[in-house]
Amino acid sequence: MTNTAQKCTHQLLMRLMRQRVEYLFNPSSKYSTKLEAAYDAVIIGGGHNGLVTAAYLSRAGRKVCVLERRPILGGAAVTEEIVPGFQFSRASYVLSLLRPCIYQDLELKKHGLKLLLRNPGSYTPLREDYWTNKKAKSLTLGFDSEANKREISKFSSKDAEVFVEYENLLLRLISALNPLMDISAHKLLEEFFKRPLWYKGYQIFFDADFRRAVSGLVNLKADVKTLYQFLTAPILDILNQWFDSEPLKATLATDALIGVMASCTTPGTGYGLLHHMMGSIGDHQSVWVYPEGGMGSVSQAIAKSAKSSGAHLFVNKNVTGICVDTSHNVTAVETSDGIEIKTRLVLSSATPKVTFSLVPREAMNEQYLNSIQNIDFTTSVTKINVALSRLPNFMADRNVVSETPMPHHQATIHLNCENCSLLNDAYNRGSSGHLPSKPMVEMVLPSSLDSTIAPKGAHVCLLFTQFTPYHLTGGRSWNETTKQEYAENVFNLIEEYAPGFKESIIGKEVLCPLDLEEIFGLTEGNIFHGGMQLNQMLLSRPVSGFSWHSPETPIKGLLLCGAGVHPGGGVTGAPGRLAALHSLKYFLKK
Repeated sequence: MTNTAQKCTHQLLMRLMRQRVEYLFNPSSKYSTKLEAAYDAVIIGGGHNGLVTAAYLSRAGRKVCVLERRPILGGAAVTEEIVPGFQFSRASYVLSLLRPCIYQDLELKKHGLKLLLRNPGSYTPLREDYWTNKKAKSLTLGFDSEANKREISKFSSKDAEVFVEYENLLLRLISALNPLMDISAHKLLEEFFKRPLWYKGYQIFFDADFRRAVSGLVNLKADVKTLYQFLTAPILDILNQWFDSEPLKATLATDALIGVMASCTTPGTGYGLLHHMMGSIGDHQSVWVYPEGGMGSVSQAIAKSAKSSGAHLFVNKNVTGICVDTSHNVTAVETSDGIEIKTRLVLSSATPKVTFSLVPREAMNEQYLNSIQNIDFTTSVTKINVALSRLPNFMADRNVVSETPMPHHQATIHLNCENCSLLNDAYNRGSSGHLPSKPMVEMVLPSSLDSTIAPKGAHVCLLFTQFTPYHLTGGRSWNETTKQEYAENVFNLIEEYAPGFKESIIGKEVLCPLDLEEIFGLTEGNIFHGGMQLNQMLLSRPVSGFSWHSPETPIKGLLLCGAGVHPGGGVTGAPGRLAALHSLKYFLKK
């Protein structure tokens, strides 16, 4: 261990002991102190969606509590000190998709949320054996269209010319789909499609959400065929129509593959790319930022907003059952410490599978339950959190000053993206139950912009790696040996791009799919609460073919408010907001 590492570890162990005693022994004290016997609504799970639900309901004057089984609120959007002195965004790691209306309605800036804009946003270094000339060693993309053109022209002058046109097309498609993020399946089917024509006109005229959705789709015009292609075609087919450069295509393809067990040639992966571009920060569309203090600061700002309007927030409260009466109406929830809390409305931000494991089997519609059990939760992600004593030094773009971050350090760093075949090879290994020898890796170094999360000179490194299956074949299982071997393989891969990386490691945490399931309650480790292919989206999320449409369920008074319902995964807050608005309209009327 280097002197810097020893010094950091000693100083921060002392600070951990000095400042965190109260938290370690009484973590619930920072939220609420008294759990009451009854509430208008009980929210299962204190992830960001559950907190959004609580904030909206409490602002509307309803008596609400959130019950979180972990000792910290935030679900997968948390900041935790895994290595002393280093604050890790332990699961989710960058922000973009949070709905602007939520940011404004809940006054998140007022409640402490500070966003750090990244520019450039994407950096793809190439391994030395892929260098074709003195300039074509890496690809960096950001806000400046002229700079992007220069970067892409290192690989293809034709690609450089059409890239702006491609981006403008994506913006048009996103503008059409974006309003659907703010309309629930129930609202579409029950409040629009099943109503007479005159009422549809009334809805479009008076309901801003419907008006934006209809306007967006109408404005597509000639782009309708292209939208259909994105929704159905493999992402590689689309990219091949536009570009020749392999590093550019592989870099763009990663947005379509994040969090899913799919290859560049899997049909429907184009939607994944559109979904991950639907966020906006201020005037910037489709950009990703670092929240100061890590992703936990997003959840904490939402929690503060909820608490300021009267919501009761509790940690270390594990819900073990949802009580229903003989008419299948919710009556209460039970916790692992034997407490029964009366309520007429339960909103669950847990995955659909976890949620319905809490409901008595005899109260469930068997066909609906069978459909829930058959949701595709296939996963692909292993997250590795690393504490570094110094910045990585990429061979493709050497550090000018060793301790000073360069622009590319603030970007999402794409590794093993020299061409799409490498991504497909990693997928083929993972989909057959094996660990990829050269996984797809997204590296971020949030401490390059955020000085609050690491000691001076040291850095937080977050590695989002794919394609690692939940079930391993060949007699292997996810144990400590397997995790350490996989992490070592990832570190060796990074070493090919940034020699000296392994030597700079102070500490690490490896979260395989089983860890993501056990720690964060993500069924099979799926970060989206279920696959986000088209047959599991919008009207089919969580399932289709029933008279209940999300966020409602067959149990009256039980709603889903997590990523398992429309519009799906990512730190959007949209499922929580939609469930809250639905509750106020149908279940918690004054």
